[in-house]
Amino acid sequence: MATYKKRGFKPKNKAEEQKIKAQESTTAEVFSTLDESASKTEEWVSRNQNYILGVIGVIAVAVLGYLAYNQFIQKPKDAEATNELLYPQQYFEQALTNTAAKDSLYNLALNGAEGKYGFLDIIEEYKGTKAANLANYSSGMAYLDMQKYEDAISHLENFSSDDDILGSLAKGGLGDAFMQLGQPEDALGYYESAFAHSLNDYTTPKFLYKSGVTALELNQNDKALKYFQRIKDEFSSSDEAASIDAFIGMAKNTN
Repeated sequence: MATYKKRGFKPKNKAEEQKIKAQESTTAEVFSTLDESASKTEEWVSRNQNYILGVIGVIAVAVLGYLAYNQFIQKPKDAEATNELLYPQQYFEQALTNTAAKDSLYNLALNGAEGKYGFLDIIEEYKGTKAANLANYSSGMAYLDMQKYEDAISHLENFSSDDDILGSLAKGGLGDAFMQLGQPEDALGYYESAFAHSLNDYTTPKFLYKSGVTALELNQNDKALKYFQRIKDEFSSSDEAASIDAFIGMAKNTN
């Protein structure tokens, strides 16, 4: 630590004088080292000035480019894709309630008509947009209902969402497709992912139930019992709970 010296201060003896000189020498060395480091830094900056400015320039251009792309390209593209999605979505919703004509309605939703895009066109033409992502979900669910299970898997695997309901339904749809293809092990994995995706009164008991039934088929009775019991304990007012005691009995009796 530096020593504060009053004006006119004189050392009392030689030992004190040597101590003061040593402190002054140390202080001088510190400042000398700092000056030397600063000088070397200045030299390095001077030698590499063009490089530094180039790096700063690249970063600035990248940031500005991203902002410009997002503002003038991505946002208008998202808006356009969302507008295109309205046409096929209306046929998809009609197919859900009109079972007699559902296949033809699904085909209109998937392929479009009258010069309008269908889901498949939106997926192709508007890659990377939210509308294309949603089009993958709707396409997957349409193919699932049309019993085209491999197509359903292809599209549902390309869909991603943090939404509590849609995210769970997509994973559950994958489970249904694999179940229909005779792959219960894969189906069970997706059903488990579906109920784990979010906790709610609609999808959680729905896919706990499907997980339990599939586990029974695979002779994983302890797992099935755990899933059925959870429905009974946590979702007693759900539709799945209405017959859950019978399934709990089946899981226990086959242990």
